[in-house]
Amino acid sequence: TAIVVLAGIINGLKVVGKKMEDVTAAISGAGAAGIAIAKLLVNAGMKDVIICNRRGILNPEDETLDPMIREVAASTNKEKKSGSLAAAMKGADIFIGVSGPNIVTAEMVAGMNEDSIAFAMANPVPEILPEIAKGGGIDVMGTGRSDFPNQINNVLAFPGIFKGAFEVRASDINEEMKIAAAHAIANLVAEDELEPDYIIPAAFDERVAPAVAEAVKQAAIDTGVNRI
Repeated sequence: TAIVVLAGIINGLKVVGKKMEDVTAAISGAGAAGIAIAKLLVNAGMKDVIICNRRGILNPEDETLDPMIREVAASTNKEKKSGSLAAAMKGADIFIGVSGPNIVTAEMVAGMNEDSIAFAMANPVPEILPEIAKGGGIDVMGTGRSDFPNQINNVLAFPGIFKGAFEVRASDINEEMKIAAAHAIANLVAEDELEPDYIIPAAFDERVAPAVAEAVKQAAIDTGVNRI
């Protein structure tokens, strides 16, 4: 999921005219997906990421959290914000939901920066429905569903990543390979095709797997994890 989220953000930022190093994302959901997304966004050069679980913004001092989650919490949220998801979203440029249904309101997205992006990926009911998000001022909206524009679907990443890694017998699937995969997916939407409702290729676009495999293979070779 993290790779496809990054691909969507790369193109979403082009649509809203912002740069990766200038933006902050608020993530709802501190499970495997939320943590993987946070790590990848930081490695891809995002200015800051704020992760929330059910209790609100993660606190690295919270000893009830898994050590790995505490580590990620310590390396994110540079402004040391605390409080609820609404507090995390205030002034953020991007909202990413990998949590539960209907937990984000129009007021919460209205508190975000202008020209904002939201990927609400809870299934089957997203954190906020596209029409409510757009009513609150979101410019680029994605969900996990195929019946709305911009489906953030990990089927875009998996076949190509494994094919690319397997072809060079990679010893690891490292962050560079994941970032290369995200750029390969993003690049399949031509600059002149980009618009708020089209930032990511369709799940079954036949160009995706070969493009991702090629990028992953090259990144594996460039980072020395290939064994062929």
